[in-house]
Amino acid sequence: MEARCRVASMMVIAKSPSKLTLPEINPGTVTVLDYLIGKFPQIDAQVWRQRANSGKLHWHDGTTITSESLYQPKQRVYYYREVESEPVIPFDEIILFEDTEIMVVYKPPFLPVTPGGNYVNECLQNRLRLKTGVQTLQAVHRIDRATAGLVMFSVNPETCHLYHQLFASRNVSKIYQAIVRIDAGNEEPESGQQWEVVNRLQPGDPRFLMQVVEGAANSHSRMRCLERLQDTALFELEPVSGKTHQLRVHMQTLGWPILNDRYYPTLQPESADDFTHPLQLLAQQLRFIDPVSLQARAFHCGYTLNLATGLSEKVSWQPECISGLTLSKVGK
Repeated sequence: MEARCRVASMMVIAKSPSKLTLPEINPGTVTVLDYLIGKFPQIDAQVWRQRANSGKLHWHDGTTITSESLYQPKQRVYYYREVESEPVIPFDEIILFEDTEIMVVYKPPFLPVTPGGNYVNECLQNRLRLKTGVQTLQAVHRIDRATAGLVMFSVNPETCHLYHQLFASRNVSKIYQAIVRIDAGNEEPESGQQWEVVNRLQPGDPRFLMQVVEGAANSHSRMRCLERLQDTALFELEPVSGKTHQLRVHMQTLGWPILNDRYYPTLQPESADDFTHPLQLLAQQLRFIDPVSLQARAFHCGYTLNLATGLSEKVSWQPECISGLTLSKVGK
């Protein structure tokens, strides 16, 4: 990963609008502005009023939404996010593959896939739109901001829904690597051992944290220990389902939390990112049948986690490793 100059931008306004669709059933609001104020309580109501007065809200056809515009069920609303300051992530993304339908990219740790929170323009999707000039780029799945690895984007708006559905229907095989911590007194994994975790996850308190609860299972992961070194171990992880923070919670469930995880097992106090201690979780491989070409595809991020150093390192990925699949070319 190449480092960028670390600076912070002041009063950043998104170059591209965010969008939402008003629910079919009105929750009890008269105007669009009232709905937005209720929908996003973390944003001061005066901020939404200023956005409306400044022409930063509009309908799908470009018509401006004012403070008096009435709620219209099922209509799409566009708005421009803004923050007082935006961190800059000092690592570069790498475009690994692109054709007329998709783009596959290596995302560095700490960089969000799409805008959110304090991140408006400093996200993978906006970086790629600026770098390539392809404004139709749309992420078809996401990985956590703290996680490094593969992310796939749709290039063609006409087929974007096919790739979204590919992930939604769980027709993508995903392989991760993780370095975990082995605390004294806990069971110690051995190289070659395998586990499966099946349980129910739901938002906890605060809501961005996931917790295991009783009830019908909605999450499923497979794990295999690859290597042991003192009080750490390298694991290969396969998420069968795709719940938020699933792998992080499931490794904690086994008693081996992922190294440098600031959420699990204990939420750490809010602080600036420590770029020298990234979460040791890597979205390494994607395999699927392309819904447009109907060809088998496999991608590798080009990195592996090194248990000795706790850092990712480049690897040579050979097509012969995946029998029966045509490996799409990665790297430059």
